[in-house]
Amino acid sequence: MMRSWLKNIRSSKGLTQLEVAEKVRIERSYYTMIENGDRKPSVEVAQRIAKVLDFEWTIFFENKCNETLLKI
Repeated sequence: MMRSWLKNIRSSKGLTQLEVAEKVRIERSYYTMIENGDRKPSVEVAQRIAKVLDFEWTIFFENKCNETLLKI
């Protein structure tokens, strides 16, 4: 399931997937898989992504992500 909320946050910050990946210190392909919902990040990576994009990292681990929690 695509994490459209993550893409929306990233886009609202004016960042590309590559820019986020570089700031988080992961490969762009891995970040893309996370954003597309193909991979779940480790706690450490989730925390780094959340710090770069300024949101609560635990959203990655909720059973059903409520996109209304993350209004842009």
